[in-house]
Amino acid sequence: MFVMYKHSILHFYHLWKIRIVGGHTAAPNSIRYLVSLKSTSGQHFCGGSLVHRYWVLTAAHLKYKKIQMMIVAGDYKVNIFEGTEQYAKPRILVIHPLYNRSTNNADIMLIKLRAPMVLNKYVSLAPLPRQGTGVAEGHVCRVSGWGYNSLEGGQVPVTLRTVTVPIVSTARCNSSDSFNGNITANMICAGYSTGGKDSRKSGFYCDLLQGDSGGPLVCDRRIYGVVSWGNGCGDAKFPGVYTAVSRFPKFSIMLASNLIQQLH
Repeated sequence: MFVMYKHSILHFYHLWKIRIVGGHTAAPNSIRYLVSLKSTSGQHFCGGSLVHRYWVLTAAHLKYKKIQMMIVAGDYKVNIFEGTEQYAKPRILVIHPLYNRSTNNADIMLIKLRAPMVLNKYVSLAPLPRQGTGVAEGHVCRVSGWGYNSLEGGQVPVTLRTVTVPIVSTARCNSSDSFNGNITANMICAGYSTGGKDSRKSGFYCDLLQGDSGGPLVCDRRIYGVVSWGNGCGDAKFPGVYTAVSRFPKFSIMLASNLIQQLH
Protein backbone atom coordinates (compact mmCIF):
# COMPACT_ATOMS: atom_id res chain seq x y z
CA MET A 1 0.00 0.00 0.00
CA PHE A 2 1.13 3.52 -0.75
CA VAL A 3 0.47 6.92 0.78
CA MET A 4 -1.02 9.56 -1.54
CA TYR A 5 -0.08 13.22 -1.52
CA LYS A 6 -2.32 15.54 -3.55
CA HIS A 7 -0.29 18.56 -2.45
CA SER A 8 2.97 16.82 -1.94
CA ILE A 9 6.13 18.33 -0.47
CA LEU A 10 8.73 15.68 -1.21
CA HIS A 11 11.11 14.53 1.45
CA PHE A 12 14.75 15.11 0.51
CA TYR A 13 17.68 13.22 1.92
CA HIS A 14 21.12 14.60 1.12
CA LEU A 15 22.68 11.99 -1.14
CA TRP A 16 25.96 11.98 -2.97
CA LYS A 17 25.74 13.10 -6.57
CA ILE A 18 24.94 10.17 -8.79
CA ARG A 19 26.82 9.85 -12.04
CA ILE A 20 27.88 7.55 -14.85
CA VAL A 21 31.53 8.14 -15.74
CA GLY A 22 32.33 4.63 -16.93
CA GLY A 23 30.03 2.85 -19.34
CA HIS A 24 29.10 4.02 -22.81
CA THR A 25 26.55 5.90 -24.83
CA ALA A 26 23.33 3.91 -25.20
CA ALA A 27 22.01 3.09 -28.66
CA PRO A 28 19.13 5.36 -29.74
CA ASN A 29 15.69 4.10 -28.65
CA SER A 30 17.22 1.09 -26.88
CA ILE A 31 15.95 1.98 -23.37
CA ARG A 32 12.43 3.12 -24.19
CA TYR A 33 10.94 2.81 -20.68
CA LEU A 34 13.38 5.32 -19.17
CA VAL A 35 11.93 8.77 -18.52
CA SER A 36 13.53 12.06 -17.61
CA LEU A 37 12.13 14.04 -14.70
CA LYS A 38 12.67 17.70 -15.46
CA SER A 39 11.95 20.98 -13.78
CA THR A 40 9.39 23.20 -15.47
CA SER A 41 12.35 25.19 -16.81
CA GLY A 42 13.52 22.05 -18.65
CA GLN A 43 16.44 21.04 -16.41
CA HIS A 44 16.87 17.29 -16.00
CA PHE A 45 17.15 16.27 -12.34
CA CYS A 46 16.23 12.59 -12.00
CA GLY A 47 15.28 9.44 -13.84
CA GLY A 48 12.31 7.10 -13.66
CA SER A 49 10.70 4.13 -15.37
CA LEU A 50 7.37 4.02 -17.18
CA VAL A 51 5.51 1.02 -15.72
CA HIS A 52 2.04 1.90 -17.04
CA ARG A 53 0.88 4.51 -19.52
CA TYR A 54 -0.25 6.61 -16.53
CA TRP A 55 2.45 5.62 -14.02
CA VAL A 56 6.16 6.33 -13.47
CA LEU A 57 8.27 4.46 -10.91
CA THR A 58 11.06 6.46 -9.26
CA ALA A 59 12.68 7.21 -5.88
CA ALA A 60 10.88 8.85 -2.94
CA HIS A 61 13.78 11.09 -1.92
CA LEU A 62 13.39 13.53 -4.81
CA LYS A 63 13.26 17.13 -3.65
CA TYR A 64 10.89 18.61 -6.22
CA LYS A 65 7.21 19.37 -5.68
CA LYS A 66 4.80 18.17 -8.33
CA ILE A 67 4.09 21.71 -9.54
CA GLN A 68 7.82 22.01 -10.35
CA MET A 69 7.98 18.76 -12.31
CA MET A 70 7.58 17.59 -15.91
CA ILE A 71 7.93 13.97 -17.04
CA VAL A 72 9.45 13.35 -20.47
CA ALA A 73 9.32 9.98 -22.24
CA GLY A 74 11.08 9.15 -25.50
CA ASP A 75 14.13 11.24 -24.60
CA TYR A 76 17.61 10.38 -25.87
CA LYS A 77 19.53 13.64 -26.06
CA VAL A 78 18.13 15.14 -22.91
CA ASN A 79 18.68 18.82 -23.68
CA ILE A 80 17.86 18.66 -27.39
CA PHE A 81 14.37 18.41 -28.90
CA GLU A 82 14.33 15.50 -31.35
CA GLY A 83 10.61 15.08 -32.04
CA THR A 84 10.38 11.71 -30.25
CA GLU A 85 9.57 13.16 -26.82
CA GLN A 86 6.24 13.01 -24.99
CA TYR A 87 5.49 15.33 -22.09
CA ALA A 88 3.17 14.89 -19.11
CA LYS A 89 2.58 16.75 -15.88
CA PRO A 90 2.22 14.77 -12.64
CA ARG A 91 -1.27 14.44 -11.19
CA ILE A 92 -0.44 12.79 -7.87
CA LEU A 93 2.77 11.66 -6.13
CA VAL A 94 2.45 8.35 -4.28
CA ILE A 95 5.18 7.75 -1.67
CA HIS A 96 5.43 4.38 0.07
CA PRO A 97 4.37 4.69 3.74
CA LEU A 98 7.49 2.85 4.93
CA TYR A 99 9.79 5.41 3.35
CA ASN A 100 12.25 6.77 5.91
CA ARG A 101 14.31 9.74 4.79
CA SER A 102 16.96 9.09 7.45
CA THR A 103 17.63 5.47 6.47
CA ASN A 104 16.26 5.56 2.89
CA ASN A 105 14.29 2.41 3.59
CA ALA A 106 11.48 1.93 1.04
CA ASP A 107 12.85 4.74 -1.14
CA ILE A 108 10.22 4.26 -3.81
CA MET A 109 7.53 6.47 -5.31
CA LEU A 110 4.91 6.33 -8.03
CA ILE A 111 3.92 9.34 -10.11
CA LYS A 112 0.43 9.34 -11.63
CA LEU A 113 0.43 11.32 -14.87
CA ARG A 114 -2.29 13.75 -15.92
CA ALA A 115 -2.35 12.22 -19.39
CA PRO A 116 -1.19 8.79 -20.60
CA MET A 117 1.97 8.26 -22.58
CA VAL A 118 1.49 6.80 -26.05
CA LEU A 119 3.40 3.56 -26.57
CA ASN A 120 5.39 3.50 -29.80
CA LYS A 121 8.88 2.74 -31.13
CA TYR A 122 10.32 5.40 -28.79
CA VAL A 123 8.28 4.73 -25.63
CA SER A 124 7.50 1.40 -23.95
CA LEU A 125 6.66 -0.03 -20.53
CA ALA A 126 9.23 -1.43 -18.11
CA PRO A 127 8.62 -5.06 -17.10
CA LEU A 128 8.58 -5.53 -13.32
CA PRO A 129 9.86 -8.61 -11.44
CA ARG A 130 7.64 -11.14 -9.74
CA GLN A 131 6.96 -10.48 -6.07
CA GLY A 132 9.71 -11.67 -3.76
CA THR A 133 12.15 -12.67 -6.49
CA GLY A 134 15.79 -11.72 -6.18
CA VAL A 135 19.00 -11.61 -8.20
CA ALA A 136 22.01 -13.74 -7.31
CA GLU A 137 25.35 -12.25 -6.26
CA GLY A 138 27.54 -11.57 -9.26
CA HIS A 139 24.64 -11.40 -11.69
CA VAL A 140 25.35 -8.55 -14.10
CA CYS A 141 22.68 -5.86 -14.39
CA ARG A 142 22.44 -2.52 -16.17
CA VAL A 143 21.96 1.08 -15.04
CA SER A 144 21.18 3.94 -17.43
CA GLY A 145 20.69 7.66 -17.20
CA TRP A 146 21.91 11.18 -17.74
CA GLY A 147 23.89 11.42 -14.48
CA TYR A 148 26.96 13.61 -13.95
CA ASN A 149 29.81 12.51 -16.20
CA SER A 150 32.84 13.02 -13.95
CA LEU A 151 33.82 12.31 -10.37
CA GLU A 152 33.96 16.04 -9.70
CA GLY A 153 30.45 16.56 -11.03
CA GLY A 154 30.99 17.98 -14.50
CA GLN A 155 28.04 18.34 -16.84
CA VAL A 156 24.95 16.23 -17.25
CA PRO A 157 25.65 14.40 -20.52
CA VAL A 158 23.41 15.29 -23.43
CA THR A 159 23.12 11.70 -24.64
CA LEU A 160 21.81 8.76 -22.60
CA ARG A 161 24.54 6.60 -21.08
CA THR A 162 24.49 3.07 -19.70
CA VAL A 163 26.79 0.83 -17.65
CA THR A 164 26.76 -2.77 -16.39
CA VAL A 165 27.21 -3.64 -12.71
CA PRO A 166 27.19 -6.94 -10.76
CA ILE A 167 24.96 -7.62 -7.77
CA VAL A 168 26.69 -7.61 -4.36
CA SER A 169 25.23 -9.84 -1.66
CA THR A 170 23.35 -8.22 1.22
CA ALA A 171 25.64 -10.01 3.68
CA ARG A 172 28.72 -8.49 2.07
CA CYS A 173 27.11 -5.06 1.75
CA ASN A 174 25.97 -5.18 5.38
CA SER A 175 29.32 -6.25 6.81
CA SER A 176 30.99 -4.25 9.56
CA ASP A 177 33.55 -2.77 7.15
CA SER A 178 30.85 -1.73 4.68
CA PHE A 179 27.37 -0.41 5.50
CA ASN A 180 27.42 -2.14 8.90
CA GLY A 181 23.82 -3.32 9.08
CA ASN A 182 22.20 -0.32 7.40
CA ILE A 183 21.08 -2.26 4.33
CA THR A 184 17.46 -3.31 4.88
CA ALA A 185 15.53 -6.13 3.23
CA ASN A 186 14.10 -3.50 0.89
CA MET A 187 17.50 -2.69 -0.63
CA ILE A 188 19.88 -4.19 -3.21
CA CYS A 189 23.61 -3.48 -3.55
CA ALA A 190 25.48 -3.48 -6.86
CA GLY A 191 28.90 -2.42 -8.12
CA TYR A 192 32.34 -3.60 -9.19
CA SER A 193 35.13 -4.51 -6.81
CA THR A 194 38.85 -4.82 -7.64
CA GLY A 195 39.48 -5.83 -11.22
CA GLY A 196 35.88 -5.43 -12.30
CA LYS A 197 34.90 -4.56 -15.84
CA ASP A 198 35.50 -0.89 -16.69
CA SER A 199 37.19 -0.28 -13.34
CA ARG A 200 40.10 2.14 -13.54
CA LYS A 201 41.11 1.67 -9.91
CA SER A 202 40.47 -0.96 -7.28
CA GLY A 203 37.32 -0.88 -5.22
CA PHE A 204 33.73 0.18 -5.73
CA TYR A 205 33.21 3.38 -7.67
CA CYS A 206 30.08 5.44 -8.18
CA ASP A 207 31.10 6.02 -11.78
CA LEU A 208 30.53 2.32 -12.33
CA LEU A 209 27.42 1.98 -10.23
CA GLN A 210 24.64 4.36 -10.88
CA GLY A 211 22.85 6.52 -13.37
CA ASP A 212 20.29 9.07 -12.33
CA SER A 213 18.69 8.99 -8.93
CA GLY A 214 15.32 7.27 -9.32
CA GLY A 215 16.40 5.46 -12.48
CA PRO A 216 16.23 1.70 -13.05
CA LEU A 217 18.56 -1.18 -12.22
CA VAL A 218 17.67 -3.72 -14.90
CA CYS A 219 18.43 -7.43 -14.54
CA ASP A 220 17.23 -9.96 -17.12
CA ARG A 221 15.19 -7.19 -18.77
CA ARG A 222 13.19 -6.46 -15.63
CA ILE A 223 13.38 -3.51 -13.23
CA TYR A 224 14.78 -5.03 -10.04
CA GLY A 225 16.06 -1.80 -8.49
CA VAL A 226 15.55 1.95 -8.25
CA VAL A 227 18.69 4.07 -7.87
CA SER A 228 18.62 5.22 -4.24
CA TRP A 229 21.81 6.12 -2.37
CA GLY A 230 25.47 5.47 -1.66
CA ASN A 231 28.43 6.56 0.41
CA GLY A 232 30.54 8.54 -2.03
CA CYS A 233 33.15 7.64 -4.61
CA GLY A 234 36.49 5.92 -4.43
CA ASP A 235 35.96 3.71 -1.38
CA ALA A 236 36.43 0.00 -2.00
CA LYS A 237 33.98 -0.91 0.76
CA PHE A 238 30.80 0.77 -0.45
CA PRO A 239 28.79 -0.29 -3.53
CA GLY A 240 25.72 1.57 -4.74
CA VAL A 241 22.37 0.96 -3.06
CA TYR A 242 19.07 0.46 -4.86
CA THR A 243 15.49 0.01 -3.69
CA ALA A 244 14.43 -3.62 -4.26
CA VAL A 245 11.38 -3.36 -6.52
CA SER A 246 10.27 -6.98 -6.01
CA ARG A 247 9.61 -6.16 -2.34
CA PHE A 248 6.79 -3.87 -3.46
CA PRO A 249 4.39 -6.06 -5.47
CA LYS A 250 2.53 -5.04 -8.60
CA PHE A 251 -0.83 -5.11 -6.84
CA SER A 252 0.28 -2.05 -4.86
CA ILE A 253 0.31 -0.09 -8.10
CA MET A 254 -3.18 -1.27 -8.96
CA LEU A 255 -4.40 -0.56 -5.43
CA ALA A 256 -3.00 2.94 -5.59
CA SER A 257 -4.65 3.45 -8.97
CA ASN A 258 -8.03 2.31 -7.68
CA LEU A 259 -7.80 4.50 -4.59
CA ILE A 260 -6.86 7.52 -6.64
CA GLN A 261 -9.81 7.00 -8.97
CA GLN A 262 -12.09 7.17 -5.93
CA LEU A 263 -10.83 10.68 -5.20
CA HIS A 264 -12.33 12.08 -8.39
